[in-house]
Amino acid sequence: MITLHGLRACDTCRRALRALKGAGHDVRLRDLRDDPPDRAGIARWQATLGPALLNTRSTTWRGLDADERRADPVTLMAAHPTLMKRPVVEMSDGTLHLGWTPATRATLGL
Repeated sequence: MITLHGLRACDTCRRALRALKGAGHDVRLRDLRDDPPDRAGIARWQATLGPALLNTRSTTWRGLDADERRADPVTLMAAHPTLMKRPVVEMSDGTLHLGWTPATRATLGL
């Protein structure tokens, strides 16, 4: 089972979901707005994926003031799950991939 952590309304997440299903993978989309990860889960992702997990190009980021932007990234993403770069692709063995990039697709054999 592959879990695609993202947003139902995100075009990139929908493309990833469609491609993974089309390749025969058992995949589910976890909408971060409906089912946000807990702080421990975000911290684990941050430790594995690094600072790129925080999407500083998002609309949510642009809506934060300077003081909020200086907060701990894990705390920010726990408060605002839409600040996470999407999708976070989690394989059944716990391996994580960030974004739907050519590198991610190549790693997944797509």
